[in-house]
Amino acid sequence: MVSVSKDSDYYLTTSPALRKLPNLEKFVRKAVKRYWHGATFTSAEALLAWGRKPSAAKAEAAAEKLNLPLVRLEDGFLRSVEPGAAHPPLSLLWDDLGIYYDASQPSRLDKLLEQPLSAEQKARARTLIRSWRQGRVSKYNHARERDYRHLSPYVLVVDQTFGDASIAFGSADQSSFEAMLRSAVERFPGHSIILKTHPDVAAGRKKGYFSESAEAHSERVQWIGEDVHAPSLIEHASAVFCVTSQMGFEGLLWGKPVHVFGMPFYAGRGLTEDALPAPSFRQNTELESLVYAALIQYPRYLDPETGEHCEAERVLEWLALQRSMRERFPERLYSPRVPLWKRKALRRFLAGSVLVDERKEAAPEGATRVVWGLAESRDPVIRVEDGFIRSVGLGADLVQPQSWVFDDVGMYYDATRPSKLERILEYGDFSPGLTRRAQEVIKSLRTLGTTKYNTGLRSWSRPKGRSKVILVPGQVESDASIHLGSPTIKNNIELLKGVRERNPEAWVVYKPHPDVVAGLRKHSSAKEEFEPWCDELITEQDMAHLLGQVDEVHTITSLSGFEALIRGLPVTCYGQPFYSGWGLTSDLYPCDRRSRILTVEELVAGALILYPSYISNATGCFTTVENVIREIGEQRAQSPTEIGGMLRFSRLLRRVWRF
Repeated sequence: MVSVSKDSDYYLTTSPALRKLPNLEKFVRKAVKRYWHGATFTSAEALLAWGRKPSAAKAEAAAEKLNLPLVRLEDGFLRSVEPGAAHPPLSLLWDDLGIYYDASQPSRLDKLLEQPLSAEQKARARTLIRSWRQGRVSKYNHARERDYRHLSPYVLVVDQTFGDASIAFGSADQSSFEAMLRSAVERFPGHSIILKTHPDVAAGRKKGYFSESAEAHSERVQWIGEDVHAPSLIEHASAVFCVTSQMGFEGLLWGKPVHVFGMPFYAGRGLTEDALPAPSFRQNTELESLVYAALIQYPRYLDPETGEHCEAERVLEWLALQRSMRERFPERLYSPRVPLWKRKALRRFLAGSVLVDERKEAAPEGATRVVWGLAESRDPVIRVEDGFIRSVGLGADLVQPQSWVFDDVGMYYDATRPSKLERILEYGDFSPGLTRRAQEVIKSLRTLGTTKYNTGLRSWSRPKGRSKVILVPGQVESDASIHLGSPTIKNNIELLKGVRERNPEAWVVYKPHPDVVAGLRKHSSAKEEFEPWCDELITEQDMAHLLGQVDEVHTITSLSGFEALIRGLPVTCYGQPFYSGWGLTSDLYPCDRRSRILTVEELVAGALILYPSYISNATGCFTTVENVIREIGEQRAQSPTEIGGMLRFSRLLRRVWRF
């Protein structure tokens, strides 16, 4: 007989699939080992099973044999963005008594509902209900919104896939669905009947409970078989009819009358109109109590970005962000050409929309196009560029971005016309909460030394005895940011001459653009041409480190000027970058369109919180600027300050190729 060592308490499972569930041990907070017949387990705490699936019978038998408790796990009611095994759950239900969809016996959820709530707990539940509606979340959150108000007034009738385990365990069968539809038709004679079925049922790949129903195909019944986000259907419904579907619970969260023809976890509690009598162990309860138990106490949650335990509110907030970002653009977008290396990033940043290659499918009249920068395109168009906190590494080195900007007005570096960012800064409402958030972002940027590219050494020191050290960041002179962002100064030599003439006694430090230093973009002048106009030329130095060593920054339109403002440095602009004209910089050539006086916090709120889109390296999903700053800080701490060997070799080849 094989013996398992008693190194610590752990859980057992008979299911290979459950054992491989991502983050399982984090959810259950102990090690999980595979049970096999003939082994001895001297310190196992319980057997884990997945709900009441047929495979759970093995776990039940093993638990009885070992005289151990049985714990059933299931997906939580706030699960993930996408369904399926490829997208692990963000919440798991932990039940040591039964499982929520089995109405034949009490579950841990039923026991939790026996506990009275404090005033504080009720308030938390009400806040969670409001957040659920405002965030427009559901169990799954991948599908697009649809507008069905043209069918109003209507009631929503929810089909389910044939053989769904919750049907039999919820005291229902085929006749329950037939009774539900008849009731909806009879009780709401002046309403349309929206019958929501699974997309696979509509496509004929699966069978639903209304697949062969003649009444379900009557003129009053409108079938919805497309994959549509649940709030779109629930929000404007006069009532929700269901058998055991979670959409009934979500109907309650939306304040809808819910008619139930099975016995799901939310029925039999005085909150729904039920066709079946309630089990003896269920008592009437308030909605706040049901929400608190079902969404706060019953599940266990993991933060999608840190992998640590968290509360329901954190997962709801993250899913709400995914929802809002996935709905911001039209469902189909077109592009005349998508560079190969940008396709992966575009798929992430445009999640929720389908990007169509115009070489394969012509764009219809009025379709929205996606183009890089200021590439020619007819309206409507969305222009894409790197964000202001991009990555650890250069875009020209093909390092995947963590922030891009999507501008449907213009582009932030084109000062000849407005951009979306300029409109945000000129007309935006910067609430106290938003500016407080910006203050924290500024604090993090300063503390962690985060900039756009986050590369370079931190070895340079300002010369001793110099009372005024000016940093002049070089730019790529062929960039549109100079041609369209500077009415007079057009190259780095002209900039340096202007700085020297205005500051003859200062120590002027010139830092060429990282792409130029790396050999990824062409030099327009030889190094010797710069030397008469600056006291020191430095390369391969981290920008945040330099900003902590100098007194001022003078620039044409470089983002370094914005990064200097964040760190409290005086900035003189010889062009019209997005951060000039708001009373924060000394502007040689002011932009007449910009009339508002902003604080640094308001500038940061517009430029770093409201304008860009961010992607987490950990999840590949949308995130916040705060999390990108955290991830970049962690990556920077683990990475060498100098570029890697392969990257250096690639740069060398590009230099040789130019010659």
